[in-house]
Amino acid sequence: MNSKTIISISEARRRIFDLAEEVQKPSTYYTLTENGRAKAVLMSAEKFDSMMEDLEILSNPKIMTNIKEAEEQIKRGEYVTLDELKKELGYKASDFQPAFVMEKPKNPYIAKIKKKNIKKSVMKKNAK
Repeated sequence: MNSKTIISISEARRRIFDLAEEVQKPSTYYTLTENGRAKAVLMSAEKFDSMMEDLEILSNPKIMTNIKEAEEQIKRGEYVTLDELKKELGYKASDFQPAFVMEKPKNPYIAKIKKKNIKKSVMKKNAK
C-alpha cells in the first residue's frame, strides 16, 4: 500500500467529493482506515468493474483451460490471421471499415453553462 493513499474514514468523509474525483485517475485508489486498520477501499467504478471481470475469468476453470489451450495453439502456429479468414470467407478489403472511424459531426453539441452556477461552485470551492 502507498502511504499517500491511506486515509482515515473520518478524513474520507470530509473529502469524499474530492476523493471520488481523484480515483478517476489511472491506478489511483484510497485505503480507508478505522483506528489505524484497513477497513475499505475507494476506487473508480470503472476500475472496480474491470477487476470483477478479471476475477470472474480467473475463477472459472473452464475459461482458464480454454485460454491455456489457445495460447498453446498460438505457440504451435495453429491459428488463422484475420486477413486469411477474410480471404477464405470471400471478403474484399473494401468490405471492411474499422468501427472506430467516424466522420466529424457537422453540428457538434456544445454544452451551455450558466455563469451563475459557475460562480457559486467556485465560491464554495474557495471557501474550503
